[in-house]
This record gives sequence, C-alpha cells and structure tokens, in this order.
Amino acid sequence: MIGADLSGKRILVTGASSGIGLATVALFARNGATVALNHLPDDGRGPAEAERLAGQGLAVTALPGDVANPGEAEAMVAEGIARLGGLDVLINNAGTSGTTAPIAFEDLDAMTEEFWGTILSTNLIGPYRCARAAAGALRASRGAIVNTASVAGLGRRGSSIAYSASKAGLINLTRSLARALAPDIRVNAVAPGLVETPWTAAWPPERKAATVERTMLARMARPEDIAETIFFLAAGAAYITGETITVDGGAM
Repeated sequence: MIGADLSGKRILVTGASSGIGLATVALFARNGATVALNHLPDDGRGPAEAERLAGQGLAVTALPGDVANPGEAEAMVAEGIARLGGLDVLINNAGTSGTTAPIAFEDLDAMTEEFWGTILSTNLIGPYRCARAAAGALRASRGAIVNTASVAGLGRRGSSIAYSASKAGLINLTRSLARALAPDIRVNAVAPGLVETPWTAAWPPERKAATVERTMLARMARPEDIAETIFFLAAGAAYITGETITVDGGAM
C-alpha cells in the first residue's frame, strides 16, 4: 500500500460509509490527513465507522448529507469545509446502482423515468454539485478532485443502461471540470471493475465468476485497490489532470 505524509491536509469523501469510500477515508486518515466521512443522513454506518476510526486515533468526522438533493449537497460540502478549516481534496465517491441485482439491458421497461432520475441525480449531477460547491476552497489550496466512475462508463456492461450512461457522463464531466478548473485544481477519475463491496454481494455468482475469468489478476478488486489509486491521484500525480484510470485487474 502506498503512503505519503498528509499531515495538515483536509479531505472530504462522499458516499463513505462502506466499500470504496470507507477504504479511502481510512487510507487518507492513516497517512495523517483530517477526513470528513460523508454518509446518507439515515445511514447509521457512517457515524459508527467515523467513531471507530477516531477511536484508532485518526482524524475522522462524520458528515451527513445526500448529494442527490440540490441544496443539501452544497450545504454538506460547505459544512465540511467549515469543519475542516478548508479543503485540499474532494473525492466524489457517492453513487448508486438503483438496484440490488443487474438489470438486463434489454429490459427497457425496468428503467423508468424515476429510475433514471435517481441514477443521474446521484451519479452525475451529485458530483457536479459537490465540485461546484468546493471549487472556491480547492482553488485556495490548489487542490484536487477525484471522481469514482466505472468501467461501465467505458463500454463494459454495467448494472443497467442508466448506470452505464451515468458513469460515461461522469468520465466526460471529469474532463470538462479539469478544463474549467485548471490550472488551480486537478480533476481525475478512477474506473473500477468488479469490486467486493456491499453493492456486489448480491450479484449472481456466475456473473462474478465470468468477470474474474476475464481478469488477468484472477480475482475481484478489493475496496483498498481502488482507494490506493484514488490516493495516488489526489496525493501525488501532480502533472495528471482530466484522466480516468481503469482499475480492473486487466479485464479491459
């Protein structure tokens, strides 16, 4: 696992009560950063995980707020910046598949207007809301944004058409924000493949096995694998912006 001295650095990770987000919070905090762990207001895992990490002597604070809601997302970021005393890195990790199991692309009727709205408001507009709200603080620190996209946004089959489209949009948004916020703020993304998280726990075993079979490293990714790439893009990579790094064990 890579590391760096991040003492004095202030990090906000959205969607961080479990999986990739939680692994990212822990990695940054263990390297000396002060981290705001964002979670849905009704998700008790967020405060519990923040308390657990704080009990290990790490500087982690729970920060409720739903990035899918206009106004609430911006207020959450503003509260995080106030608590942290500024911001060096925003990690837009909050996202949703809108389903506990993959939806066949052929099943168009399953992807209702409401379903599309939930996916896009969380996975695409949510990161934009947070980036816009954080831009002033990040300009002041010459900081960075890292977005969690997906190989589904690069042409691989995702959990639904709507999910894949949202992640393709997020990859495009990453490039656009990199242009808009340069030269003060770097903006990059990671595109994970299949990851061992609560999201994928209920996926059909045969689908996961078929994905692993296509993977050069012969296993699913762990949340820590993705967190390490996020860490690299945020804490180092000083001359990288507008890029999306695929983290799928060679499956692509």
